[in-house]
Amino acid sequence: MSTSPTAPRSPAQRPAQQPALVVALRRYLHVAPASVALAAVVVLTSIVTGTMWNPARTGGASLTWAAGVSTTIDSGRWWTTLTALFVTADPVQLVVVVLLALTLMASAERLLGTARAVLAFLVTGVLGIGLGVLIQWGAASVGELWAQATSFDFTLDPTVGIIGALITASAFASHLWRRRIRLLTFAVVAMFVLYDGDQNDFYRLIAALLGLALGALLRPGRMRALRRSSHSETRTLVAAVVAITAIGPLASLIPPGGFGPLSLLGQLFQHDLTSRDAVLTACDQNFTADCKLELALVGADGIGPLVLSLLPLVLLIVTAIGLRRGRHFALVLGIVVNVALIVLALVAFGVGNITLDAADAREFAQAIEVLIWLAAALLVPVASIVLLIVTRRQFQIRAPRSKVARFTILVVSAFVVLALAYLVAGLASLTEYVPDASIGDVFASTVRRFIPTGYDAVLGTIIYPTSPIVVVLYQWVGPAFWLVFVLATMRLYSATITGRTPSDEQHFLALLKRGGGGTLGFMGTWPGNVYWFTEDGEGAIPYRVINGIAIALSDPVCVPDRAERTITEFIGFCDANSWTPVFYSFHKPFLAVFESLAWQYASVGEETLMHPQTFDMAGKPWQKVRQAHNRGLKENMSTLWTTWDDLPPILATQITAISEQWVSEKQLPEMGFTLGAMDELKDPDVRLYLAIAPDGAVQAVTSWLPSYRDGQVVGYTIDFMRRGDDTIPGIMEFVIASAALHMQQLGVEVLSLSGAPLATKPVDTDGDADSPERSAMDRLLELLARILEPAYGFASLFKFKSKFNPTYETIYMAYPDPLALPAIGAAIGKAYLPDVTPKEYLALARTLIG
Repeated sequence: MSTSPTAPRSPAQRPAQQPALVVALRRYLHVAPASVALAAVVVLTSIVTGTMWNPARTGGASLTWAAGVSTTIDSGRWWTTLTALFVTADPVQLVVVVLLALTLMASAERLLGTARAVLAFLVTGVLGIGLGVLIQWGAASVGELWAQATSFDFTLDPTVGIIGALITASAFASHLWRRRIRLLTFAVVAMFVLYDGDQNDFYRLIAALLGLALGALLRPGRMRALRRSSHSETRTLVAAVVAITAIGPLASLIPPGGFGPLSLLGQLFQHDLTSRDAVLTACDQNFTADCKLELALVGADGIGPLVLSLLPLVLLIVTAIGLRRGRHFALVLGIVVNVALIVLALVAFGVGNITLDAADAREFAQAIEVLIWLAAALLVPVASIVLLIVTRRQFQIRAPRSKVARFTILVVSAFVVLALAYLVAGLASLTEYVPDASIGDVFASTVRRFIPTGYDAVLGTIIYPTSPIVVVLYQWVGPAFWLVFVLATMRLYSATITGRTPSDEQHFLALLKRGGGGTLGFMGTWPGNVYWFTEDGEGAIPYRVINGIAIALSDPVCVPDRAERTITEFIGFCDANSWTPVFYSFHKPFLAVFESLAWQYASVGEETLMHPQTFDMAGKPWQKVRQAHNRGLKENMSTLWTTWDDLPPILATQITAISEQWVSEKQLPEMGFTLGAMDELKDPDVRLYLAIAPDGAVQAVTSWLPSYRDGQVVGYTIDFMRRGDDTIPGIMEFVIASAALHMQQLGVEVLSLSGAPLATKPVDTDGDADSPERSAMDRLLELLARILEPAYGFASLFKFKSKFNPTYETIYMAYPDPLALPAIGAAIGKAYLPDVTPKEYLALARTLIG
């Protein structure tokens, strides 16, 4: 007996389904075999050479593989430019290289293909090391200080080839990812070159530059004109520069220490430990000229002073975060911190005492090089200040005055309280300082507690307390104050002047009644949304900003031929405010606009539509609805089409009781955003449709949001649905069917049963050719729907609405960047559950799990 090739397989014939992890690993190995092989080879060579357990050292066997002036040129081991790409220098580097091979190298291989990825790794790696060694050898031969200092170092570093391959692959990435790969990679490479500055960093820079050239050769084409950067791109670039200047000095502290031109800045944050008790005893008995320096070192010892010495770097990171968000306060903070860094450098290096002594031209050239390095330590903060001033127009987002006032009060109060605590304690133990202190010395020491130790010499004689309580205050009042400052600053960054006025509400409602917004547009009038209007005032978009995500709701409120202009202007508005825009719950006619913008989009649900003018409940598909409607009529149920303001008080009281009863029975948080509650149904433009029993008891209540065209209501969208206890079976079917018949009499064109979140409309599966391809996003939303079903019953709600034989209209979400999806998801979740409590989160988790 033969089996048709098209016949479905029996369960016994079906292959066993493999675990998802196995499938993912097989797919990864198929895409990135060379990257996996590189990681394996590096591990193997580390075992063979012993660098898996012990770092490579001069004179060791691993130097046979290492590149450098002493090995590649002096010893004639030309092959080391290749072998250095397959061995690591120590166990820590081994871990880093394996991770980078399996991530960055794999990404490059996915873009380039395996053959070209291997080519890029070898070409950029070998040439990067080879050219670097030649440049280093030539510079050392003419007496250049950096080349001489590093000429006896050796290199075992596969990251040289990985960086080169990644930059090569960027030529094959989209415009967005090409810019990101190059910006981030060169920023990190440049940071290490400038601050750490060993020969490995130099080789990586050469390999990255070679990667640009190789990418252009592998994917030739006419160079495109430079595009004008958006506000967001400019802010990101400036923030990245400031962040590099913050993190860079820490890179110079990585053993064996920095050799880069800016590594001197790192010395400002490095302090030698000393014996506190020995210094205090000796200086208390005999205060010599050396005691000032020794007391400064004692004052810098401990966790608190260490944190305080890193203060400029922390403030620059905080500045970078604010600059990325376009905050004006971050602009001011960045300028102030860089000015302070200039003063710190001048004081620490003793600029006024620098002399230039040189016996010959060679020593003079080396002295000039040292002066240039010293000047570089000043030029970086100066250049940062210039950059911030030049780009100041990009950072104009300000906090409301009330938030600024609260920030000022908090920071000033924290300073006063902490300063007084130390000052009072210090004055109370005035005799317990080394050396003996005056009242003026304690006041100066109080100010010194809030600034890095590099400023000590500016504020007079250094004194150190011996009282245990004062020592604690001495070390911790400064860090405590700056912790308050940083937290208050981050809170200030989140405060933005956004709101809506009564005139905005009237303007929006007027545009809504002219047409636009779709069947869900009236939700834009709800609290929580603010309004953006086009420059001519003829279009509007309701939105809310949550954690930097601007969520635009439903279709744009404008005439159809102005939709593209309205959307693009709103995107520009979001860009100017450093927000990520996302359009949520819009309809298919607007997809073309987002496709032209190369945005991503996904279905977030299905809207179920009925058409009252053709509604008749005839035929078998309507049997269940028809039975429920007939039963309501037999039970003498009456209906009422009204507004909240026109309700008799007794009915309003019953509706409130029904709603409160429904909420009280739910341990789960009540959702908002596109799901209205009692407050939303009280709008005078919202209609209510009630089912009332013969005894006057409200059996069920629904609310209906209007949609307009040319000032006339042409549709209604259901929102609020509640039924009382002890209602007849099918009461909601009765209410909706009765409402459809009533709207038929009113001439309403469209009755929307609203959107069913995370739902998918039925698809005709008779033929595979017509079945739409399901994307990864579709599968993710399907999984999310299954997870949330026990809590919110989205699938059950969709099944209920399907009883009314509706037509389906997909509603979409569009977003500019897939990497923003986690933040977008969190923002939308916050929009639906803005005030959820920990108890409600726990109840939700229990429902989903059990």
